[in-house]
Amino acid sequence: MDAYPAITTAEEREDVATHVYPVILCGGSGKRLWPISRSSYPKQFLRLLSDHTMLQETAKRAFNKDALEAPIVVCNDSHRFHVIEQFESAGIPLRSILCEPTGRNTAPALAAAALMLFEEDPSAIMLVLPSDHHIGNKKAYANAVSRAVKAAEAGMLATFGIPPTRPETGYGYIKRGAPLDGVKDVYKVSQFIEKPDAQFATCLAADKSCYWNSGMFVFPVAEFLKELRRYSPKTVNACEEALKKGCRHDDGILLDADSFAAAPNTSIDVALMEVTDKAAVVEANIEWSDIGSWHALCEIKQADENGNMLEGNVTVDGVRNAYIRSDDRLIAAIGLDNIIVVDTKDALLVSSAEHAHKIGQMVQRLDKENRPELSQHPQVYRPWGYYQSIDCGGRFQVKHIMVKPGAQLSLQMHHHRAEHWIVVSGTALVSCGDETRLLSENESTYIPLGTSHRLENPGKILLHLIEVQVGPYLGEDDIVRFEDTYGRA
Repeated sequence: MDAYPAITTAEEREDVATHVYPVILCGGSGKRLWPISRSSYPKQFLRLLSDHTMLQETAKRAFNKDALEAPIVVCNDSHRFHVIEQFESAGIPLRSILCEPTGRNTAPALAAAALMLFEEDPSAIMLVLPSDHHIGNKKAYANAVSRAVKAAEAGMLATFGIPPTRPETGYGYIKRGAPLDGVKDVYKVSQFIEKPDAQFATCLAADKSCYWNSGMFVFPVAEFLKELRRYSPKTVNACEEALKKGCRHDDGILLDADSFAAAPNTSIDVALMEVTDKAAVVEANIEWSDIGSWHALCEIKQADENGNMLEGNVTVDGVRNAYIRSDDRLIAAIGLDNIIVVDTKDALLVSSAEHAHKIGQMVQRLDKENRPELSQHPQVYRPWGYYQSIDCGGRFQVKHIMVKPGAQLSLQMHHHRAEHWIVVSGTALVSCGDETRLLSENESTYIPLGTSHRLENPGKILLHLIEVQVGPYLGEDDIVRFEDTYGRA
C-alpha cells in the first residue's frame, strides 16, 4: 500500500493535547455512475482508479498513526458490513461505525459524529472526508490538512477550497475574505455560492479569490457543536436523542430511527457554514475530483493514443475519444466517436459523451419504474459472502452462493419454497431440523419447505455451492430468521 506523506503531529504543532479524528462520510448512492454504482453497493465500495476501492483510498489518507486517530465511518446501516470488510482487507484500523437508519444529509451525520466524539474527548478535532473523492497530489493534501488543523486549533471551522481548473456548474463555490492570522493560505470565508449557471461559473473560475467547495472539513468538535446548537438546534437535539436511544454493538452505534428522522434533512453548508462567522477556507491545490460522473472519471483515467479508455473485455476499430467498459462479455465497437459504453451482467449503458450528464434523469426514470437494476447488482453482497441468481422461472430459481471462511448464514426457514444445495468447492456445515451434516465437494442435501436450517463454512477456504429453489413464491422476503450472527433476526 502506497504511503501517504505525514501530516504534522501534535508535537510538531507544539500541542500535545489535541487529537485529530478522521470522520469518513460513506453515504450516497453514486447514481450518476450507474450501472456500476447502485444503492446497495455504491461507488465508494468499487475499485475505480486503483487496486483499492474509493473507501479504502480515503481510509489510507485518513489514517496516520503519528498524527491522526483511527477513522470513524458514518454509513447507512445496510452498508455496515461492507465497511468492516473493506477496512479489514486493506489492513486499516477502524475506530467505530456510526450507522444511520436512514439518510439525513451531512448536517445530522456530522452532528452525531461530533456528539459521539465529544463524549470521549471534548478537545477533539475532526477531519471530515467524503468516501468517494480522488486526490492526486498526496503531499499537497497532507500540507492542506496540517494548515486546516492549525485553523481549527484557533477555533475556526475550516473547509478546503479547490482552485478551479475550468468553469463548473456542478460544484458550489467559496469566495475567500481576509487572511487568517498566523496560518499560511488560510482565509476567512467571505461568501458561499450555490451551483452557478454557465455564465456565472465562467466568472467564478477566472476569479483567483474563488474556490470549488470540496465538502471536506476540519472542525474543533466543541466549537462546532456550540455553533450548530446556535444555528440548527433541532439537528443537535435530534442527534442527541438518536445517540441516547441508539443500539450499541461491537463495531459502533446504530442511531435510533425515530429520533434521527426528526433531524432536518440539511447539508452542513446550509445548516452552519453559510451562517457562522467562524468559517475559514484552506486553499488546497491537491488535484481533487469528487468522481461524481462518468465525465469526471474519464478526466482522471489515462487515455490511449486515440483518446480511448478501454476496460475489460473490449476490442475496437476506428473508435476515438471513447470510454468503454465491460465487466463480463465481449464488446466490439467500430467507427464510433465521443461515446460512453458501460456493460454489466444485467444492464448496458450507451451514451454520447456530450449527453452523459443526463444519466441522472435516466436513473430517476428507472426509479419510477421500480427497476431492480437500479438498486441491486446480480451479485448481491451479504455479511457472510454473496449470492448471484443464475436462472429463474415460474416455480424455480438457481443461485450461486459463496460463504467466507468462518462465516454462517442465519438460522432460518421459508414458508413457500424448498431448497437443494450442491457443494462445488469448500466445506459446508449444514443444520436442517434436528440434524447436522458436513458436506464436501460434489455432495448435496435437501432442505424441505418449512424446516429451520443454517449454512456455515467451517473451513479455511471459500465455500461455493449451487442452490436450487422450488416453490410458488421465491422472493427474498420469504425468510424467517430465528438467530443471526449479524443482528438481522
